[in-house]
Amino acid sequence: MPQMIFLNLPVKNLETTKGFFGKLGFSFNPQFSDENTACLVISDTIFAMLLTEPRFKEFTKKEIVDASKYTEAMFALSAESRERVDELVDTALASGGSPANETVDQGFMYGRSFQDPDHHIWEVVWMDPAVVQDQG
Repeated sequence: MPQMIFLNLPVKNLETTKGFFGKLGFSFNPQFSDENTACLVISDTIFAMLLTEPRFKEFTKKEIVDASKYTEAMFALSAESRERVDELVDTALASGGSPANETVDQGFMYGRSFQDPDHHIWEVVWMDPAVVQDQG
């Protein structure tokens, strides 16, 4: 079985967050979702567990970071083209997300970012496959 990644993210309003990511074309695994949790499917092996803040607090003794003021992490997603980067970020911004960082365009690499409704920062990046292969 391939190794899987589960990101656990606190959310203020689960339905708002589910609606946001649904508009971006992501699906949810109902087997691992309930009224306090939604399992966002990013790929066959990568998932984001969106947890209401009270549910998230059950897994940590630390305070939850106020992502509107502080950055604890940034999540980067690959895209198959520059156009897909723009499509995903533009949809995020039109669906209730907000801008995060400036566009990065280095020719062989192109990326944009957005904040979801809970202010988590998501980067979407395309890299020229020819350049990536040369690095291997």
